[in-house]
Amino acid sequence: MTTVADILKSKGDATVHTIGPDDFVLDALQRMADKGIGALMVTEGTAIVGIVTERDYARKIALKGRTSALTQVRDVMTKAVMFVKPAQTSEECMALMTDNRLRHLPVVQDDKLIGLISIGDLVKNIISEQKFVIEQLEHYITGQHR
Repeated sequence: MTTVADILKSKGDATVHTIGPDDFVLDALQRMADKGIGALMVTEGTAIVGIVTERDYARKIALKGRTSALTQVRDVMTKAVMFVKPAQTSEECMALMTDNRLRHLPVVQDDKLIGLISIGDLVKNIISEQKFVIEQLEHYITGQHR
């Protein structure tokens, strides 16, 4: 069974991109665009104080008539951040994301942010596992061994 730690290892770059709550949303958007990501952890020092996503921008800036250049991240971030630990399974993460309509889960170990997994990371992992099982079944059925 795949764990969050396994998924983090499989990611090429495990860097967690962050932004401060006093920064402007435009800076957050620019950072997400530059890094090709959809979320930033909002931190003060080493403390996680929230998460800001493209969805937050769409719903809390564009639809509310605000401007991203004048609105601080703290005004649109999600403050109640759900997180997972490295030993949790991909199935647990998928259930948590599905039940809570989340696209990103920070990974915390010993009160320290060590990674961030996305729904895309989980789907990629599940597809890889299914592909492996299918290949093994095909070899078993056809009698072919590697």
